Amino acid sequence: MHHGKEGGALSATDYDPPQDPPEILHLDDDLLVAVKPAGLLSVPGRGPLLADCLIARLQAAHPGVLLVHRLDRDTSGVMVFARNRAAQRHLGLQFERRHPRKSYVARVAGEIAEESGRIDLPMIVDWPNRPRQKVDFTDGRAARTDWAVDRRGAGETRVRLSPLTGRSHQLRVHMLSLGHPILGDTLYAAGAARDHPRMMLHAEVLELHHPTGGRWLRFEAPAPF
Repeated sequence: MHHGKEGGALSATDYDPPQDPPEILHLDDDLLVAVKPAGLLSVPGRGPLLADCLIARLQAAHPGVLLVHRLDRDTSGVMVFARNRAAQRHLGLQFERRHPRKSYVARVAGEIAEESGRIDLPMIVDWPNRPRQKVDFTDGRAARTDWAVDRRGAGETRVRLSPLTGRSHQLRVHMLSLGHPILGDTLYAAGAARDHPRMMLHAEVLELHHPTGGRWLRFEAPAPF
């Protein structure tokens, strides 16, 4: 199950994730929904110094927890995990078919003039500069993001982002393509926009069908910025 990769070139010596125990939003026989803090990997990186990650912390308390999707290391917010193989398959198909609804909050550089829009720019990994991704109209895979302004001021804009596809770094590259990189993004922002204590991107709402019975569920964790 892929659904996005970890973000940012990371050396083990820089890795200093927050130590608070993970916040659990929901737990039942099929699902575990948790809030990932910024700075913590979703899954282990390479080598023992990058072994600490959200899934490892969850598995320590709930053995058998399985991955469904990922958030970049520097993104915070709602993540769903499966508690058995059948639930993992069911959730994986939902993500593949783009049924779940995802809503992110971001603070971006500059004041966006328009109120809302859709970004439709295909993306591919920028091989010489990986893990960076880039817009590529020839070989890129379709990537679409809806955005709407929450508020503007002091040279920045707070936006609500709804990815309609799940490409790696999609929201980060799409906001950069508008000329409004996400504040604190060490891969795509530059100068003062980059100089923030964290990347200002948070997965605030995740809605999906329960693997048993199909009930539509909504999980929410307010943005900490």
